Amino acid sequence: MQSRRHWMKLATAAISAIWLGAAALSTPAAAAEKVTVFAAASLKNALDAANAAWAEESGKEAVVSYAASGALAKQIENGAPADVFISADLNWMDYVADKKLIKADTRSNLLGNRLVLVAENGNRKPVEIKAGFDLAGLLGDGKLAMGEPKSVPAGKYGQTALDKLGVWKSVETKVAYSESVRAALALVSRGEAPYGIVYQTDAAADKGVAIVGTFPADSHPPIIYPIALLAESKNPDAAAYLDFLKSGKAAPFFTAQGFTILK
Repeated sequence: MQSRRHWMKLATAAISAIWLGAAALSTPAAAAEKVTVFAAASLKNALDAANAAWAEESGKEAVVSYAASGALAKQIENGAPADVFISADLNWMDYVADKKLIKADTRSNLLGNRLVLVAENGNRKPVEIKAGFDLAGLLGDGKLAMGEPKSVPAGKYGQTALDKLGVWKSVETKVAYSESVRAALALVSRGEAPYGIVYQTDAAADKGVAIVGTFPADSHPPIIYPIALLAESKNPDAAAYLDFLKSGKAAPFFTAQGFTILK
């Protein structure tokens, strides 16, 4: 009998130790849960800086997956876990909204941008971007780097602008499509394409390129970056993170990279 009591005490102590250990592990994990963000590739420099400031202020951490907005929207549709989505255009945010994948009351327009033509840093000759400008002649035997219009907003804006300016048909066979705007930027920066179409903010982030022309604002729809919390997010810090990005505390990190703040 004494032996049986002894083993029962040991078993009870073991169960208590396991329970206490599990509680000790689960509490810090919950407290340290990171905010997961899906963000357009063009936001990287500005958002990294803003996230560092938020971490310093709040003691919380945000981790970001950067890619083309279309690719991120598809990942969200397929159930990828995330808390916040920042798209580089309205259409991809509409796409996830139509599927009830965002918390609609948290959606707002965060930032604006400009579309530019860039060249490798050694080629700074200005290009007047207007109806019928000779982009094909500028390219020669080279390629025009730009995002894939079906998934990359910068590519969609670029194709729309070139089409409206009457230039698209002359260059469509010369386009080197990329999976993101940053990939298109890299092609120009490395000298693999003489020109590329990217956002003003991307050009500011790469010393290997120079802006040689800016597309007229009326040649494409306004470039707007919407933000929203995702419907499946259970992270208690996500709303505070979103509020921080929309606040005056985060604004300088975006304007420093050339974004405009939308209210």
